[in-house]
Amino acid sequence: MRLQKTLKQLITCASLTTLSTLGFASTNFASTWQDTLEEAKGQSVYMNAWGGSESVNDYLDWASQEVKEKYGLTLHHVKVDDISSVISRILAEKSAGRTNKGSVDIVWINGENFRAMKDNGLLHGPFVNALPNWRHIDTKDKPTTVVDFGEPTDGLEAPWGMAQLVFMNDTEVVPQPPKSMQELLSFSQKNPGLFTYPAPPDFIGTTFLKQALLELAADPARLQKPVNDKDFKRITQPLWSFLDQLHPQLWRSGRTFPTSATAMIPLLDDGELAMSLTFNPSEASTAINNGRLPDSVRTYVHNNGTIGNTHFLAIPFNSSANAGAKVVINFLMSPEAQLRKSDPQKWGDPTVLSIDSLNSEDKSAFKAQKLGIATLRPEQLGSPLPEPHPSWVNALEQAWQERYR
Repeated sequence: MRLQKTLKQLITCASLTTLSTLGFASTNFASTWQDTLEEAKGQSVYMNAWGGSESVNDYLDWASQEVKEKYGLTLHHVKVDDISSVISRILAEKSAGRTNKGSVDIVWINGENFRAMKDNGLLHGPFVNALPNWRHIDTKDKPTTVVDFGEPTDGLEAPWGMAQLVFMNDTEVVPQPPKSMQELLSFSQKNPGLFTYPAPPDFIGTTFLKQALLELAADPARLQKPVNDKDFKRITQPLWSFLDQLHPQLWRSGRTFPTSATAMIPLLDDGELAMSLTFNPSEASTAINNGRLPDSVRTYVHNNGTIGNTHFLAIPFNSSANAGAKVVINFLMSPEAQLRKSDPQKWGDPTVLSIDSLNSEDKSAFKAQKLGIATLRPEQLGSPLPEPHPSWVNALEQAWQERYR
């Protein structure tokens, strides 16, 4: 409970600061948005987003058809492998003095990429207060919608979807899974070989380190600030002590680690592991539906919460279709688009919306949605714990490699 209370206080302060600048005080809001809709008609909007997922690509194809029909604009999904390359291009345009008619109108970002764009003045805004669907964003129970990896969003990016660390357990082997890092250590000591985690710098592996540190650190709020070489050893000492005890009890006695969470799915399927972890709350249900996991697998979170983050949509400072970008983003935040995105048969990406803020029809549609046999509902996931400051990532990964490689 100490962890939740400390971090909630920290994030609440940031949320209130952000929201105080994003109010709908203007009496001309409706007419201003109508002007935006008129300006957007006929525009072509180039959205640079990861193109490595068939479900994401199909979803954006659907969205393109919808905004064409509803608003008379054309949405192009520019498929990219690495968003950092897009940021480099935008920075190059700024350096060349290209302050308008930029090549990117929307970019899908979060974390270090957002911080890089913010620090280099590459973002348009703040703009989220100009979007009608902003009023439905769940900033209270999903505080990461206004704080991105410890960095206040300041209205410069619009929340699009949620992700949260969940653990998976085969209920036939582990009917009562451990609900904290200390319980995980006790479980592993009594049941060696049934758990492991991916080797950092795999994203899920690093997330496991961050989750453990948040639970074990004497002052978890310190992790929201940049890492400091002077106190890094002291702050992380409980983590290394924990891992030193845990590793000999892991799969293959901790002598080797899976390369990714994806590589752990077949290990869980064939019984080599009894537990795993993922950053997609719907992944277990999807794997069960695809025959890659037995239907005895379920997901769970720790008692004091697990790390979660939000992925966002932002508009570059030199967008060629600023109005069209806002219209597209507002649509992607709408109950209609969010409901489809959270459907595990379409994408399975958790919504950023506050269901209680919706009208009765939309509220009923969300509550009636079947999320899958192993997927936790939002109230079961609870409020996500915020990511540590981005600077902790490299520091933790380097220290892990030095100790365990």
